[in-house]
Amino acid sequence: MHYSRLADGLVLADDSGLVVPALGGAPGVHSARYAGPDATDADRIGKLLRAMEGKEEKDRCARFVCVVAVAMRGRALAVVSDFLDGMIGKESRGSNGFGYDPVFQMLDTNRTYAELPTQEKNRLSHRGRSFSKLVGAFLCR
Repeated sequence: MHYSRLADGLVLADDSGLVVPALGGAPGVHSARYAGPDATDADRIGKLLRAMEGKEEKDRCARFVCVVAVAMRGRALAVVSDFLDGMIGKESRGSNGFGYDPVFQMLDTNRTYAELPTQEKNRLSHRGRSFSKLVGAFLCR
């Protein structure tokens, strides 16, 4: 909202994160900084896997969430979100992705998000679905 008061035209912001209910919602909005400001993806995954040690399958549920907002002149024009449900695996698998993709296991398969082909990831993507909703919000005006 702040920058939309200073800029001409639309201002878009988005944020995505991993929510693990058994960890009180962590890493959540702090997903990129979960293991510290200079941590690597491997550092963040390592911290997550250590936090999940000993958790039963029912406690390994997780959700990727993306929220997108558009504002203009200090006024929100649209705020949309979407998610992708899964669970935290016990080890990293796959190389087609970044962040928590190698430990985010899809519910209907035994594959992690990082093991999916790009086309399938794009079809399932919480970010892609959020941006599709955003386009829909502006088309319906």
